[in-house]
Amino acid sequence: MKIKGGIQINENSLKTAIKAMQVQTALMANTSENINGFDKVGYQRKESVVSSFTEYLGVDGLSSVVDDTVGRLISSQNSLDLALATKGYFQIQTQNGIKLTRDGRFKLDAEGNLLDLEDNKVLSNTGMPIKFEKLPEKLSDIVVNTRGVINILNKENNKMEKIGTLGIVDQNGVGIVNPQVQQGFNEASNISLQNEFMSLVPVRRAFEANRQMFLIGNSLLQKTISQLGQA
Repeated sequence: MKIKGGIQINENSLKTAIKAMQVQTALMANTSENINGFDKVGYQRKESVVSSFTEYLGVDGLSSVVDDTVGRLISSQNSLDLALATKGYFQIQTQNGIKLTRDGRFKLDAEGNLLDLEDNKVLSNTGMPIKFEKLPEKLSDIVVNTRGVINILNKENNKMEKIGTLGIVDQNGVGIVNPQVQQGFNEASNISLQNEFMSLVPVRRAFEANRQMFLIGNSLLQKTISQLGQA
């Protein structure tokens, strides 16, 4: 900034401090989202990616990638609780299109539709919603193998009848041949709270350092303007 009289003040330090604080705020928000997702079934950690141009672009230089590491499997003893022991996603039909999820807590409605907890239909490997033509007497009559094939016990002939195959795909929508479906299990998030809290420490310190730089620069600028006004 140039002031009449030939005096020049460099404001770059203020702008740099503001951009840095914005970036660090975004990093802390991402970590907070991971911490909040710790107890969510099938939640996958989001890892921040800082571009080499972030110093100039600010928050526009930030992006994130999904950590697709498989979380810990926990037994639930519920026949419609399904977990994937490998990387991949269930396909859910929502009002906004097809959604990919690792949350395999499913249920049946009165019409035999296989639904997620939000009443969205679960899709088969043919892209069609999975539907039971006849509701089972009890959920334990439903058997899902590791390849995602759903069968139900026919009490009349004591044989297993195929209902359909779960449509399990990778992040690009390509079908997975052997997804290692585990019936009666839920997948915990792949979040380590200790690591998330520890990652906040240097970010908070950097934010505070940039905040102090901004306050110092702002104070010097105000002092300079005040002195010029008295001249």
